[in-house]
Amino acid sequence: MILFVGLGNPGREHSHNRHNVGFMAIERIAVHYGFPESRERFGGLLQEHRIDGEKLLLFRPLSFMNRSGEPVFQVKEFFRMQPGQIVVFHDELDLAPGKLRVKTGGGTAGHNGLRSLVGTVGEGFRRVRIGIGKPVKEANEGRVLSHVLGDFSKRDSDWLEPLLDAITSNMPLLLQGRDDAFASKVMSSSGVN
Repeated sequence: MILFVGLGNPGREHSHNRHNVGFMAIERIAVHYGFPESRERFGGLLQEHRIDGEKLLLFRPLSFMNRSGEPVFQVKEFFRMQPGQIVVFHDELDLAPGKLRVKTGGGTAGHNGLRSLVGTVGEGFRRVRIGIGKPVKEANEGRVLSHVLGDFSKRDSDWLEPLLDAITSNMPLLLQGRDDAFASKVMSSSGVN
């Protein structure tokens, strides 16, 4: 059993924010692979399906980003999962827009959602880091916050849509634990340079 968690903020007003790219990835996977409608459980939206014989749970916490750890912890405990069975999709300021990296553990780099998860779940979960870039090289905190909480622009769709499609179509590699192959395939098939 594997749990995919998309990080984001709830509410229609946040649905196109850069900070919600984790939600976007989970939603795209759910539609592409024919997951049943989500149910509200454990303080979030949960979907279950089998892919290649593996039970996959998709989860989007309905708490705000800085409190997303508690709902994820509830899912983890209910299904008796280890941190290594959890894959978290999230925005990453330190990666250029459209770039993607996968890693296990590590610091939070000021990401409040990751900080909340580390505090409740522990550090051993896998991370799909989706680059949104920084607004300017010497960005101050207020500018970074408005960038992260701002909506993707129409121009961003040139890289965002192909990237989300590539994440979705190559997702089975994550289920197999082939993180490096997943990242490589996503980057080569998304067309993002």
